[in-house]
Amino acid sequence: MKGVIHVPPLASRPARLPFVLVNLAISADGKIATANRTVSSFGSPRDLAHLYALRATADAVMCGARTVRDEGVTLDTGGTRYRRLRLTHGLAEHHLRVIVSGSGSLDPALPIFRRLPMSCPMRAPGRQLVGRVPRPGGEGSWPLSSSKKTRPPPENPPPPVSPAPLIILTTERAGATRCARLAAVADAVLVCGVQEVNWPAALAHLRARWGIERLLCEGGGELNDALFRAGLVHELHLTICPLLLGGRQAPTLADGVGFPRLIDAAQFRLVRRRRVGDELFCVFRRRDPRG
Repeated sequence: MKGVIHVPPLASRPARLPFVLVNLAISADGKIATANRTVSSFGSPRDLAHLYALRATADAVMCGARTVRDEGVTLDTGGTRYRRLRLTHGLAEHHLRVIVSGSGSLDPALPIFRRLPMSCPMRAPGRQLVGRVPRPGGEGSWPLSSSKKTRPPPENPPPPVSPAPLIILTTERAGATRCARLAAVADAVLVCGVQEVNWPAALAHLRARWGIERLLCEGGGELNDALFRAGLVHELHLTICPLLLGGRQAPTLADGVGFPRLIDAAQFRLVRRRRVGDELFCVFRRRDPRG
């Protein structure tokens, strides 16, 4: 599968698509970073543990190019504890990683592209690249421990890079040169759409060719907005943190185009909430338009 793959639009809908979750920590005023984007991580160790535990339920974890560039994320599993948790969920030891860049303007020297060999992997009978996932909305959707005494940070510090497979989602805007450069450092470059990512086609391809049944998106705001507008987000996990960032230019949960009319807005319902310290962990489920 390595190389540049041009994904055609879907011939018809509906197609089999992954169950999509969005997970973010937000300030009390709905910001995900400061206006100058120098601060984008402000959740507690409990929130960090929640992030890793939620990754441990997913076949793939996805984020936008700016998140990778500005924050230096590698989308790793979080260490031995969470790799073991993946195996107990019937998943592969490492999740697939997906970066979205419509222009393909990613620096191949970024930390996320540095690979480590997968040394001494933990094995379980029948484990493949990706495996069966917990039932959407089941226990895997709420990985927080009910014990307030549990220490949330990972028992092992995350590795500097992940040996997990890496896919780039881009568009025709990237051009052949950029796609070829990214294909040299990624496992595959998927060209989905002309100017904007064709999300139904992209997600259908990820499920059909890579076995992705459960996809976790970790922002940023423009990527979230595109998924919300396409009606593809099934679950929203929010950690509401006890601080105000302010700023007209500070990014929010869903930036980008947005919904011009209230009637078109993405509709969700609150299905779970839990207060841990001064943080509030919430899970919202997409409303069925049929009622």
